[in-house]
Amino acid sequence: MIQNPLYDVCAVGNAIVDVLAPCDPAFLEAQGLTAGSMQLVDANQSAALYDAMAAGVEASGGSAGNTVAGVGAFGGRAAYIGKVADDQLGVVFTHDIRAARVHFETPPLKNGATSGQATGVCMINVTPDGQRTMCTFLGAANQLSADDVDAALIGSSAIVYLEGYLFDPAPARAAFEAAAAAAHAAGRKVAITLSDAFVVHRWRAELLAFIEASADIVLANETELAALFETDDFDAASARLAAMVEIAAVTRGAAGSVVLSGDERVSVAAFPVDKVVDTTGAGDQYAAGFLLGLARGLSLEDAGKLGSLAASEVIAHWGPRPMTSLEALAKQNGLKLRSRHSDVG
Repeated sequence: MIQNPLYDVCAVGNAIVDVLAPCDPAFLEAQGLTAGSMQLVDANQSAALYDAMAAGVEASGGSAGNTVAGVGAFGGRAAYIGKVADDQLGVVFTHDIRAARVHFETPPLKNGATSGQATGVCMINVTPDGQRTMCTFLGAANQLSADDVDAALIGSSAIVYLEGYLFDPAPARAAFEAAAAAAHAAGRKVAITLSDAFVVHRWRAELLAFIEASADIVLANETELAALFETDDFDAASARLAAMVEIAAVTRGAAGSVVLSGDERVSVAAFPVDKVVDTTGAGDQYAAGFLLGLARGLSLEDAGKLGSLAASEVIAHWGPRPMTSLEALAKQNGLKLRSRHSDVG
């Protein structure tokens, strides 16, 4: 008999502080940036871009960190594994994620700032249509290793959620393998997000191998899905993904999402939004609602609805994390979360 999990979701990801600022398309062109993309930069490039950007806001982020903050905003129980440095931004990140009701105890990287591995930062420029263009300095986040994976914490979580952005460095990939092994040893489920087409193009073969061997649940958007299977045929690509894993969820922006499990295919509409302000964190918050729904034993459709609700909240304001109680918002929209844990763990 598997013991009931203490946490709904434990995420493993890049611990990043986001710097968000408005810009126009001409700024992106002048900086040599591709609209809507994510690229890795070094410390000097990050500093230069920061100096060139308009005034903005700083907020703790990182894709998986945003997701577990969303789980907390739903009233769920979440934990996080990620690496910050022992510097001021590291203190800020730690404070913010704990304030979001997330368990976070990964030891910080010592002397990170002096060794050129300060806490990671992501420069996010947002155009008037709400699209975000990201330049990420990973810093200490890049130093996460298998030694940082707490097997007991993983084993006490219904779902362990792995951030695709972290697939780049070899030590972090070893951490993925360790987390997946610990989860399966405890009878838990492993979920992974593809994160960005940039990641998929770089590591397509390796991602496919990891998904086939270690993933139970995959989350992606349609651009990432197309990159994974090298086809623009959505139905064919989604069918291939569904054949590889137990559950797949593919987001399609304003068109909502499609959730697949075996021969079952569920289309979930997007929740209406008066104005899209900033799409940063939309996929992260969809994952929060969807994974929490699965952890609590909801149907695929109801889990997808929670994901859509969370995404609609975050794109209506600046920043990648909820600014209101998603638990209260769910109740207002007639969406219910079971208080007990399901057999997903």
